[in-house]
Amino acid sequence: MILIIIISGLSLCLFFYSAYKIKVSIPEESRSFMDPLPPSLKLIWPFVKLAAYYLGERLSIEYLEKTGKKLQISGVSYILTPEEYFGVRVVSSILCTLFTLLICAMLDSISLLYLLYGSLFGYFMPLLTLNDLKKKRQLAIVKSLPVYLDFITMSVEAGLNLTGGLSQAVDKGPEGALKVEFGKVLRDLRAGVNKIDAFRAMAERVQTSEVNNLVSALAQAERTGASLGATLRVQSDQRRVERFQRAEKKALEAPVKLVFPLIMFIFPVTFMILFFPIVMKFMYDL
Repeated sequence: MILIIIISGLSLCLFFYSAYKIKVSIPEESRSFMDPLPPSLKLIWPFVKLAAYYLGERLSIEYLEKTGKKLQISGVSYILTPEEYFGVRVVSSILCTLFTLLICAMLDSISLLYLLYGSLFGYFMPLLTLNDLKKKRQLAIVKSLPVYLDFITMSVEAGLNLTGGLSQAVDKGPEGALKVEFGKVLRDLRAGVNKIDAFRAMAERVQTSEVNNLVSALAQAERTGASLGATLRVQSDQRRVERFQRAEKKALEAPVKLVFPLIMFIFPVTFMILFFPIVMKFMYDL
């Protein structure tokens, strides 16, 4: 018994010493230029850093570039690097595997197939979350685009140039992803970047058809010498019409989406309530 206690103590000491050496080997990161971590990531961040440090350097350049573009489009490029995002996927896979193992142990039915399913689900869950963030961000940008175009149009028609109109829109526009993107465009313009190149960089970051159409219209107005205010006014009206059409389309899709809940949940309950008195009457008559 004493030997077992000694061996257990030495093993525990060796474990903590190894964990300390691993922690020391990971260089400290500076997040002064990064956005704060969400609470869900703060809990697992030490493990994410560990996976990113030891596995991130083994990832291919193509994968890192592709992941970096996805993070940029989703608006989380200032929260996670591509290496850290891969670390999140690895840690998520391990946690889901352990959770699946715990559930299987409670049910006394441990299966390697279930553990594999849990591991795959944990590995691909951050990818699904990233896609949801991408769709929500693009939808928020499309919704607020007419408002910002109105601000820019009024400023340009009042005599300001495009940089001044963008500055007014960023100062007085509503908070959101589009304000951040226009702020980046304004920063590029003040740094000396050509305005069409700055807007094209924004379209590359956002990747929505509405912003692409805006950039194409601005580029065409720049080449042909057309009125910038008139071009922005047309784009604002068109974006507002498209927003109304999207709302109308969703309203027309609502009855179709309600068919399944009606058939599966509402109709059976309705029939039960209607036929219960009839069934009970037949039973008592018999």
